[in-house]
Amino acid sequence: MQFHHHGYVSGDPRVQPAAGTGVDRPAELPDEVDVLIVGSGPAGMIAAAQLAQFPHIVTRVVERRPGRLEIGQADGIQARSVETFQAFGFAARITEEAYRITEMCFWAPDPENPENIVRTSRAPDDPAGVSEFPHLIVNQARVLDYFAEAARNAPARIEPDYDYEFLGLDVADGGDHPVTVTLRRSAGENEGEQRIVRAKYVIGCDGARSRVRESIGRELVGDRANHAWGVMDVLAETDFPDIRTKCAIQSHDGGSILHIPREGNHLFRMYVDLGELSADDHGKVRETTQEEVEARANRILHPYTLTVKHVGWRSVYEVGHRLADKFDDVPAELVGTRTPRVFITGDACHTHSAKAGQGMNVSIQDGWNIAWKVAHVLDGRAPESLLDTYSAERQVIAQNLIDFDREWSSMMAAKPEEFDDPNALADFYVKTAEFPAGLMTQYQPSLVTAEATHQELATGFPVGKRFKSHAVTRVCDANPVHLGHHHRADGRWRIYVFADRPAAGNPSKAEHFAEWITSSPQSPVVAFTPEDADIDACYDVKVIYQQHYTAVDLGSVPRAYLPKVGPYEVVDYEKVYAADPVEDIFEERGIDRDGVIVVVRPDHYVANVLPLDATEELARFFTGISGAKRHAGV
Repeated sequence: MQFHHHGYVSGDPRVQPAAGTGVDRPAELPDEVDVLIVGSGPAGMIAAAQLAQFPHIVTRVVERRPGRLEIGQADGIQARSVETFQAFGFAARITEEAYRITEMCFWAPDPENPENIVRTSRAPDDPAGVSEFPHLIVNQARVLDYFAEAARNAPARIEPDYDYEFLGLDVADGGDHPVTVTLRRSAGENEGEQRIVRAKYVIGCDGARSRVRESIGRELVGDRANHAWGVMDVLAETDFPDIRTKCAIQSHDGGSILHIPREGNHLFRMYVDLGELSADDHGKVRETTQEEVEARANRILHPYTLTVKHVGWRSVYEVGHRLADKFDDVPAELVGTRTPRVFITGDACHTHSAKAGQGMNVSIQDGWNIAWKVAHVLDGRAPESLLDTYSAERQVIAQNLIDFDREWSSMMAAKPEEFDDPNALADFYVKTAEFPAGLMTQYQPSLVTAEATHQELATGFPVGKRFKSHAVTRVCDANPVHLGHHHRADGRWRIYVFADRPAAGNPSKAEHFAEWITSSPQSPVVAFTPEDADIDACYDVKVIYQQHYTAVDLGSVPRAYLPKVGPYEVVDYEKVYAADPVEDIFEERGIDRDGVIVVVRPDHYVANVLPLDATEELARFFTGISGAKRHAGV
């Protein structure tokens, strides 16, 4: 964490100085805003936390609840989400309070005594090491608390406006604030009173029954699997030996259970199979009592028993897989001719079962994706065409998720005798680990993701996939650090310069690049950074040398990698790294020893891989994103 560059900080350094709209932020919801976020769930709160880094953008969050969420339904936190938490500054704290999944146990009928279940195998949760971050279980409400803290402590000081129910919206053809939103007070002394708020953009994060989705004429289309599950968070007395381990439990005739321990060491969650539904059920299964769910669980767990002492939360649901045909308000035939003004995220545009642990995780990435893009457009850093990439990118990811979840859900609901291989469920869990971890997402070429023309120069950083961090040594203080962990959710692009081999007596390519990036009119840093801003305000340029850190002379490192920042123009020394002597990032990530540029988007995804001397290609890439002139504020 970096601070003090604007002067001595004696308080909590996580609280950034208020700026722009964060100074004397109006308590009352204004009549006009730049961005109106509807709903304070995972997508809504990460969008708020990201937009709070842009203090000149007026952002408000409306929520129909009277206050913070107290009991969340989601609890699975995949590795990609923990990476995201790191960017927002709270990965370590939430990990400390969460339950960490290290393995999964699989139970099936005992071949010698089928009415009893026996443990058949154990599978490590991340056998391939797809991320340095863990797979966690923690209440959704706590995730929202941390994002709310990040939004509240950021320069724009964003906090939700509670007790506002969304009724509908209209989008005009023109005007500074073309979206007219109708709200209604849902509680308090003004309950029932309607309000009109005009916005430049609306982000709908209001769940599966989204009124924002309805307002723009989108529908969730798909099917139901005609299979029901009872889910319960409980405190219970049991002799089941793996009660503190994640388990998939299959019985010979009673169905199955997905068992998930919860944070805090005592609570656990069970998804209990309630079986196939008849065609004429019409939702009757939702009337299943807690006692019936417990009885079913005991039948599946035999010979072990379960006595529930306290129910924290419970529900009964039917598996459904549904997807909106588009995630914004522009008809497919009009893309490119009209700017999207309304966007939908999370359950508002895709629904699936809870057993793959993807709902909250995918919603978080939806919210981050649209938030930084809207911020860049409003801040003048990008053209409005950037907004077309949100639906194009995220709808594909949602479809992939539904396809995966359909297969996983059907396997969980299958009877043991329906598998050709008794280890099929465990094998599927291990082989597909990277997908539910959220690390298989790969965006296709677009305005912000280049063609993988030079992918062979950095095979470990696939273009379109998230930047997979790696251990390096920070030269200034010899500290071992993870390179990607310094990528904060501050809206900046990252340009990682992997230096070429040092050549005695001759300037290196990394030195030539440093001269170009700081002086050429074609450089994105020169062309698009406001004149009154720090040199790294929009583009964070870092260098990673191949040699041992003791062989890097900071006095000879180009100033491009040691920029002066803040009102006192102090040097930022934390942009110069060296390969770790044991786990060499060049070797581990397949980086060409002649030098490589890796460009990373504000949301962690690799946008381009280029040779170190391909400055013209780099300039063209950023000109396409940023336009031909410096962005607003100059």
